[in-house]
Amino acid sequence: MTDGAAPQVPAADQTLRILSLLARQPAPLAAQVIANTLQLPRSTTYHLLATLAQHGYVVHLEEERRWGLGTAAFELGGGYARQQPLARLGRPLLAALTDRWGESTHLAVLAGRDVLYIVEERAPRRPVLVTDVGVRLPAHLAASGQAMLAALPAAQVRALYPDATALTQRTGRGPRTRAELRDALRTVRATGFARENGEVTSGFRSVAAAVLDHTGWPLAAVAVTWPDDAPRDEAALAAAARACAAELARRSGRRG
Repeated sequence: MTDGAAPQVPAADQTLRILSLLARQPAPLAAQVIANTLQLPRSTTYHLLATLAQHGYVVHLEEERRWGLGTAAFELGGGYARQQPLARLGRPLLAALTDRWGESTHLAVLAGRDVLYIVEERAPRRPVLVTDVGVRLPAHLAASGQAMLAALPAAQVRALYPDATALTQRTGRGPRTRAELRDALRTVRATGFARENGEVTSGFRSVAAAVLDHTGWPLAAVAVTWPDDAPRDEAALAAAARACAAELARRSGRRG
């Protein structure tokens, strides 16, 4: 639609406006707020939200009577990041991080309840990891995933993990209940970084920091991984990951 012309497909235009509005918010919105903001009929708003929910683009948070972005919307965001800016901007930063510390580094985005790896910089003389580009792993187990989940509104995390069956395991470590996940994310918020100790692969540790947009929404996460038999200063590596994440946010036109 250009030059003020009416959209040729009004329903498509309204649907995209709803998604764009939700994407700009730091938290889910009530349907009435969406209708008022976009000047849409209330019935139309509910019909469009119901259709978007059927396809996974929004979720209805019944306890709060609000609507937020769903896992399919995360997929779109992950596809955008894979194709262009974050991966291209992040690759040289991660390469420098690997060169400085001699450990493998990764850049990941959220894709529903998974993290999707979009950049890997493998350190020389370090073992091959499962976190290759294009690999998905459970977000609640990976340091990069917890770093991003900790930056989401609590209601969004509840929508992603409606019950304990969503908290899958790989090595027997990691949160098994929603209460344990809440505790883990609370620790991430308190320390400013996430840590992983064998939850994804036994014998490996990671630290990670989120790349945040101007609203505080997690666009991606920077992670550093090293083997247990090569003890490292976790605090120093976490500080390096945070600095890298902040620089990536700055270069992409966002804050860290």
